[in-house]
Amino acid sequence: MIAAQRGSADGAERWREQMGKELEAIARAGGEEDTPTHQLGRHLKEAGERYVAGFVVNVIPRRDRFLRGGDHMPFLDRGYAAVRFTEPNEDYRHQHQDVRVENGVQYGDLLDFVDFAYVAQVARVNAAGLATLALAPAAPRDVAIEVATLENDTTLRWAANREPDLAGYRIVWREPGSAVWQHARDAGNVVRFTLPGLSKDHFLFGVQAIDRDGHASPAAFPKPWRP
Repeated sequence: MIAAQRGSADGAERWREQMGKELEAIARAGGEEDTPTHQLGRHLKEAGERYVAGFVVNVIPRRDRFLRGGDHMPFLDRGYAAVRFTEPNEDYRHQHQDVRVENGVQYGDLLDFVDFAYVAQVARVNAAGLATLALAPAAPRDVAIEVATLENDTTLRWAANREPDLAGYRIVWREPGSAVWQHARDAGNVVRFTLPGLSKDHFLFGVQAIDRDGHASPAAFPKPWRP
């Protein structure tokens, strides 16, 4: 039992070290906001807004609210992609604190202050995100951006997915500063694709895998590749 526990801890530490190196490589390539966690957030926004009509999901690319932290943070600390859903306009009087009345104002996290219709919409967004992740192919592996020559075109390459119902791949891109993907182009069932006239200096890119039913994986960020 002790040996098994020690092995499990060692495995977790190796995973954390591996993910740390992976995140460092992404950051060195200019993808500070293109980690697997950022890609998960973009995927959840797209799925939530597609299947929950009229509900807006804002992606805020920061660890958590100012000087606070949620239950997702231990997962982040161990190298796992994790996001936190929270109401954007919080009423601090009705959060976790002693239930009391001061100067005629009710404080505390009480049932009377729960907006159940809103909670139901958030649950639907979570369900949409989980369902689309389960149905979609895995994100492409070994995604790279070719940097052999100086040019204004952008060429991406990746390893082939193994899902039997794979239909192909989609290239997505956005301007720096945008929290979400702004453009997309289907590449077909290939493992290398060139975008003429789109400079890697001006845009950030990602590659998604698509199945025959149109389910798209989260995007994978390309790291520099030289032959």
